Amino acid sequence: MTAMPSGTVTFLFTDIEGSTKLWEAHSESMRLSLARHDAVLREAIERHNGHLFKTVGDAFCVAFTTAPDAVRAALYCQMSLVTGSWPKETPIKVRMALHTGAVETRDNDYFGPPVNRVARLLAAGYGGQSLLSQTAYDLSRDSLPPGAEIRCLGEHRLKDLSRAETIFQLCHPDLPADFPPLRSLDNPDLKHNLPQQVTSFVGREKELAEVSTLLERARLLTLTGSGGTGKTRLALQAAADMLDGSGDGAWLVEFAAVADQALVPQTVADVLGIKEEAGKPIMQTLIDRINGRVMLVLLDNCEHLLEACAKLADSILRQCPRVLILATSREGLGISGEQTYRVPSLSLPNPKLRQSAASLSQYEAVRLFVDRALLARADFSVTNQNAPALASICHRLDGIPLAIELAAARIRSLSVEDINGKLDQRFRLLTGGSRTALPRHQTLRSMIDWSYDLLNETEKALLDRVSVFAGGWTLEAAEAVCSDEPIGSMQVAVERSERTASLLPDDVLDLLSSLCDKNLVAVEPSGSSVRYRLLETVRQYARDRMMDDGRGSTWRDRHLGYFMSLAEEAEPQLTGPRQQTWLERLETEHDNIRAALEWSGDANGSAGLGLHLAGALWRFWLIRGYLSEGRERLSRALDKDPRSDSSGRSKALHGMAVLSQKQGDYASARNLYLESLAIRRDLGDRVGIAAVIGNLGNMAFDQGDYAAVKPLYEECLAIFRELGERGSIAAVLQNLGHVAHYQGDYASARSLREESLAIYRELGNRQGIASSLNNLGSGAHFQGDYAAAVALQEESLTIFRELGDQGGIAYSLNNLGLAALDQGNNAAALSFFRESLAIKRDLGDRWGIAYSLEALAKLAATVGQPLQASQIWGAAEVLREAIGAPVPQHERSAYQQQVSSARTLHGDDNAFISAWAEGRAMSIDAAIASAMEVAVG
Repeated sequence: MTAMPSGTVTFLFTDIEGSTKLWEAHSESMRLSLARHDAVLREAIERHNGHLFKTVGDAFCVAFTTAPDAVRAALYCQMSLVTGSWPKETPIKVRMALHTGAVETRDNDYFGPPVNRVARLLAAGYGGQSLLSQTAYDLSRDSLPPGAEIRCLGEHRLKDLSRAETIFQLCHPDLPADFPPLRSLDNPDLKHNLPQQVTSFVGREKELAEVSTLLERARLLTLTGSGGTGKTRLALQAAADMLDGSGDGAWLVEFAAVADQALVPQTVADVLGIKEEAGKPIMQTLIDRINGRVMLVLLDNCEHLLEACAKLADSILRQCPRVLILATSREGLGISGEQTYRVPSLSLPNPKLRQSAASLSQYEAVRLFVDRALLARADFSVTNQNAPALASICHRLDGIPLAIELAAARIRSLSVEDINGKLDQRFRLLTGGSRTALPRHQTLRSMIDWSYDLLNETEKALLDRVSVFAGGWTLEAAEAVCSDEPIGSMQVAVERSERTASLLPDDVLDLLSSLCDKNLVAVEPSGSSVRYRLLETVRQYARDRMMDDGRGSTWRDRHLGYFMSLAEEAEPQLTGPRQQTWLERLETEHDNIRAALEWSGDANGSAGLGLHLAGALWRFWLIRGYLSEGRERLSRALDKDPRSDSSGRSKALHGMAVLSQKQGDYASARNLYLESLAIRRDLGDRVGIAAVIGNLGNMAFDQGDYAAVKPLYEECLAIFRELGERGSIAAVLQNLGHVAHYQGDYASARSLREESLAIYRELGNRQGIASSLNNLGSGAHFQGDYAAAVALQEESLTIFRELGDQGGIAYSLNNLGLAALDQGNNAAALSFFRESLAIKRDLGDRWGIAYSLEALAKLAATVGQPLQASQIWGAAEVLREAIGAPVPQHERSAYQQQVSSARTLHGDDNAFISAWAEGRAMSIDAAIASAMEVAVG
């Protein structure tokens, strides 16, 4: 097959005229005819250097590097089809269209306006006819095959409702030349009042196909969506595409300027040229006159006339069986027989990913921005420099077509980067739409004003209040935060106001459902439940109204109280069998938590709440790798609440110290631990004192300062023995066992770990038992007793699996992998490492992911794959840098020795360094995928 052309491409699209009817009437004969048709086309495509990139039923989509090749292929096909012998009942007539333009390629397919244009050109033709666009004609007219000529058919408006196209027909003496008038919008046989559009129709290929399919099944289809999503434009295009099947036409009825419900039937009648009859209601006259007609009626902008539009549509459905209705409305009409279709936002780039000018072109939102920006400034272009800002604009505007068009218009006076920088004031920035557009489409604010003003008072109240959420919310959260009842222990009072409605928790579900129906709130699956969210533009609008109401602080206080309670509930669950569930829940609510923390820093009297919230979250930030963010947020909370006698302050200091320690900032961590220790001493908190001393010991251990470690652990142990804290005693004994192990005193290490295990067994603490077994296994492994090591670690793994402790499972698997690797059982090591890494990935434990990547890199180096090892090490290194967690000091010597050995093994420093750089350029997902591909032969 010919390679896929790129850049400027000439397309040849084909399909069989009337194939559906032929299949229905003569399926067996049609099967034979279609096989011959396919063979003819494939031969012509191959003979003339074409690339067949898609078939849809009997339609062929082919790309050519040159227009002359495409023309020769089309002529060869038509000649072969005319001279071929076909079954009498299934004569094959194929229409063809050729168009040239610049396109983007992705996933073996083409994207861009030329693809849409050639499809519209094909729809205008007839079986046996081959049509060319102006560009295809210009590029092929001097290289026509012998006997061929091209006839100009004049200018025609194709069914994309935009600019007219000069269309040409490929002719030959041996081919039919006379056909009916083209099926363009200028064809008098196609009755309609669809207006010509002054701008191009961008994207929406998937939506158009879905709308077309739905209209084959339902006689009333309502396109729903929030303001500015492009409902009208999509409906107009769908109506244009259906003109061939609507013998009595497609008729647009615009209700935007109609304010009186009683005028709805009259407005439709006026469009259809139906006059009122004396003594008969206009509705009945209208129904009588259109009964029996085959037509499509497009009812545009029904949301403010829902009752009247619903009655009209219901009467037509019941009494006019051949009439189709396509409606646009913020919400459905709500009658029997209605099919609704929510018009989505345009496809969007992810601004968190690295974007270039080339990578952005695949997204509809970007293509719309570029198309409209070129109207405002002819020299506009997307560059690698402005690509990130453009991706951000499209994402922050939620892919809403109207918002993007208003932003693109600002290119006259601002750069892409300037526009992105001003989007926090989007309602001031995004003004100045077309003077001839509907008033609500001239500014972003007026667009949302229109939808907001159609809400009742309780709907407005809830919409304002849910704007306090960031990143979505659950029903439970909305009921707690947005009702007027006290929330938890905070008892946040809700000041009564005549300006807003009063809401009870039981009101929230119905109101949320109503706002979802009106497409102001989006509902999305989330596991076994659902989450709700606002488009950012709507959220900013509603937030402004919430703050203008004078009670914005009330809802932000309630939001803070709710997420403080959630964090405190999660805190004890972040170790043990429910760890993954709570990590995922906190991750889902992370944006809400951030918003709550920011409010606690801004609001008077909320600093203490912010301190408690941050203090409850340090372990989440640790596991998920938000080390720098966690330190910053803890630091802000501590600065806002400087009271030295606060237990909450001591916890926050302790958490900040742990995060600092993981980042290797030992001096800072030590000062924080000591400050926390001083507070705990003042409070007489003996358990807290021991815990901080133990962490000072952990920090000294990380630094390899074993002389300092032992007295700290022993002081910690003495306090726990005095208090009779048996579980804590066992934990400290484990730590003392680590110290003995690293000092080479293996007998003492084993004794301490066995004492710890005995205590855990007495307490029935299965998590402690599993941890002790794992550590005993590591000790046996280090001394070369692999049989004992594996037995102990397998027993540990079994217990962790029974507990559902994912972190413990991953820890045991990693140790089993290391034991297998040292025994030369590389296949088993690979299996253990892969499963461990998968668990760390699912937990979102970026710190643990780095360790697992390094284990797989060690395996790759061991089995003679030093370049893959180098790449994985590079990925792990950049991950550690991202979370600020370098290789612990006591592990660095072994790590450096592994890397050095692999580098020496390969022998080519430049290649090794290059592979390392490739790894550093990888995303986490790509790095994990690469590590999972390590093979052991």
